[in-house]
Amino acid sequence: MRLIRFAPLLPLLLAISSPQAAAMADDAELLQAVHAFLHDEASSLGDELIIEVRPPSARLPACEFPEPFLARSGDVPLGRVSVGVRCGSDGRQVRYLQAEIGAMGDYPVLDVPLGAGETVRHEHLTMQSGNLAELPNRALLDPTAIVGQVATRPLSPGQPLMEHQFRSLPLVERNQRVVVEARGSAFRVTREGQALEPGGLGDRVRVRFDSREIVTAAVAGEGVLVVDF
Repeated sequence: MRLIRFAPLLPLLLAISSPQAAAMADDAELLQAVHAFLHDEASSLGDELIIEVRPPSARLPACEFPEPFLARSGDVPLGRVSVGVRCGSDGRQVRYLQAEIGAMGDYPVLDVPLGAGETVRHEHLTMQSGNLAELPNRALLDPTAIVGQVATRPLSPGQPLMEHQFRSLPLVERNQRVVVEARGSAFRVTREGQALEPGGLGDRVRVRFDSREIVTAAVAGEGVLVVDF
């Protein structure tokens, strides 16, 4: 029987596998740092998060001291996002990774059909569970932001609700006599005037006083507007 020696091949195999293993370890450290960063940034969305970070598409040098940041700062990351990473002790090297973030949570839907012009009440709504990242952009997640709003079009039950599908219930009508409060740190003055346009809660509308003076004030209640100083 002929004996074959494999020992001389061992250094060659190690030479091939070691750089690949080192590269995989570098990628794993980078991906772990980005994953932890995104988890902290998206924690307000709920306890059940789904985070997928795509590894770098090109073979790049190791990212030492990675410091991830959001390409669009200020937004709670949801759906497809771009994550920047500063590398090195001086942070001058920057690379970008793509990630997908999902969050399982509850969102309001209509429990009954709603006609255009109808006002939303608590009993019209029910909560539905799902991945919030799969909802359309600008979908409403807070039911309290919908109750009291007026539907701008007929709406079917069970569908995600969008901002543009509602408008504020008018608390001030055009040409209505209103009370305008001027508020300061140590005073409050009221005057009567005439609203020149309709408005819902928080809307800013023009008001004309009997002196013909015109001011812009925020709607604070039914027939009541406020000017802050």
